[in-house]
Amino acid sequence: MDDRRWRDPVWLAEVGEWIDDRLGELGVSRRGPAAQPHVYPWSTVLRLPTDQGDVWFKANSESLRHEAALVQRIAARRPDVVPPLLAADTATGWMLMPDAGETLRVVTQREQSLDRWHAVLPLYAGVQLDLADEVDDLLALGVPDLRLATLPKAYARLLDEVGADRRFHDAVPMVADLCDELAGYGLPELLQHDDLHDAQVFVRDGRHLVMDWGDACVSHPFFSLSVTLEGGVAWGLEDIQDSVDIAPFRDAYLRPYAERFAGDLVAAVRVALRLGWVCRAVNGHVPGDDRQTLVRLRMFLDGRP
Repeated sequence: MDDRRWRDPVWLAEVGEWIDDRLGELGVSRRGPAAQPHVYPWSTVLRLPTDQGDVWFKANSESLRHEAALVQRIAARRPDVVPPLLAADTATGWMLMPDAGETLRVVTQREQSLDRWHAVLPLYAGVQLDLADEVDDLLALGVPDLRLATLPKAYARLLDEVGADRRFHDAVPMVADLCDELAGYGLPELLQHDDLHDAQVFVRDGRHLVMDWGDACVSHPFFSLSVTLEGGVAWGLEDIQDSVDIAPFRDAYLRPYAERFAGDLVAAVRVALRLGWVCRAVNGHVPGDDRQTLVRLRMFLDGRP
């Protein structure tokens, strides 16, 4: 997998024509050439100036094309958190999006505070819960199925693919045991973002918006906290691991769940924080990029990258 296709002039011309047609339907005029600030093997993003401000185009690789249909589905339920697309082609996975403002990463550094996560996390939990009755439909759209029953075998297959050390293979029974333990808390398996960090959350007009759902999957909802809390918040503003107590942020996330479910949710989070790295390693693995996958596997086994 490489990113050369996203730079192909013929493809870019086709995209430009599609964008201009969609903008015309919206009564919007382009005011300059497109910039291409993000080019990855799995997706690319274009920024286009218009007479109504910047708009953004995104294209995904075939395995992630379902993101367009998924975002449409989420936005229909929660347009306050996931803004509706300006246009989409679900066959190609192309999306045209309004500008979402500043990333939370920029805002937290300017404010020198992580406090906004106390608002973002229960907002995101509410999105998960509001789509609880749509899980089967989301799977039908192509959202990956990484529910607990699938993880032990998926983990074992991944180890062979990346040539992981023996100690990771020895942990296969532990993955199965942890999946059984987490299932015992009786929580539903829901849509989870799987890459929820401060560059995926945006701030515009006082609203917090959760963007980039390409890595979303159906799995245990608490798996999101591995990346968000252990991979992000715990490192603080100075990027020092375990410099921030994640408990208050965890509790903010759990509030909407506590209103609906009994049991020891904090204990469930402890298990989910470990297993969430297994889910992230499996779901986020890019063939040929074993390094990042092995970091996630070490986070699972060692709690450190």
